[in-house]
Amino acid sequence: MLDPKILEEIGNKMSTLLANSPAKDFEKNAKAAVSSLLAKLDVVTREEFDIQTQVLARTRQKLKELEARVEALEKGRAAQ
Repeated sequence: MLDPKILEEIGNKMSTLLANSPAKDFEKNAKAAVSSLLAKLDVVTREEFDIQTQVLARTRQKLKELEARVEALEKGRAAQ
């Protein structure tokens, strides 16, 4: 969902804007709260998602091939 790099970039921009101000504590607290919230969510990185998508595609292809082999074997037995 949210890329950690984006969060880091937002945090860096906030740090630059809020440096040496009372809002610095707010920025730290907000960043900690957002990080904590995201840690509680069951999310994966885009890279992990893409890898699992590829694994699923290969698994589906293999299943399709195995189903065709089973069907061919069953037809061979039925013909005997």
